[in-house]
Parts: sequence; structure tokens; C-alpha cells
Amino acid sequence: MRQARPYSGIFCGGVSARTGPHALPLARIKKIMKRSAGETVDGGARMISAEAPVVFSKACELFVAELTRRAWAATLEGKRRTVRQEDVATAVQNTDLFDFLVDVVMADAGAGGHAPAGCDDGALD
Repeated sequence: MRQARPYSGIFCGGVSARTGPHALPLARIKKIMKRSAGETVDGGARMISAEAPVVFSKACELFVAELTRRAWAATLEGKRRTVRQEDVATAVQNTDLFDFLVDVVMADAGAGGHAPAGCDDGALD
């Protein structure tokens, strides 16, 4: 039986094998990368290296983990054990790192969401 060999030394633990367990589907990431690059003058990215989707997958994993940690802290402040959209909104609004998401949080609040505790300007449902 042939074993999968690592094709990149980018990661030291976990996600380094070509057929390894990725948190996000690499084909979907590659599709998004191609679609996003298609808006350029030269017609977009025709070739994407095998390592690029792996790096994006890991970056997305780290992003979601950090946002989850901060939302969980907001959940505990509210003396609850279930993370709700308002906790995610609070995490986004209280963290400079997530400033690029404030407009998304505010847009969802305009759709009829509830404001998190101590926030009168809206949040997610």
C-alpha cells in the first residue's frame, strides 16, 4: 500500500500531507481563488500552485479559531453556554483585528437583528 507523502514543508504539524485532513475543501478554496482573481485586467489566475489552497485553508482555520475564542469570551460574559450571533458581533466590534467585518455585522443588524448587551448600534441576529 502506498502512503501519502508530504508535498510541502509549510506546516510542522497536522495539515502537511497532500491527502491529509483539511478543515476546508481545497477544491472549493481553489475555485474561490480563481473566481476572485478573474476580476483582473489579464483575465485572472490560470494557474494556482498546489500549496496555495493549503495555506489559505490554514489561514481560514486560524481566523475562525480566533473569532470563536473571542465570541466565546463574550458568551461567558453574558453568563451563557451557547454562542449566539450577538456574541460574534460583540467580538467583531471589540477587536481591532476584525474591523473589516464591522460593515458585515452592521448590515446583518439592519435585517432585524438584536443588539448585544451594551451596544445600541445593532448586531447580528
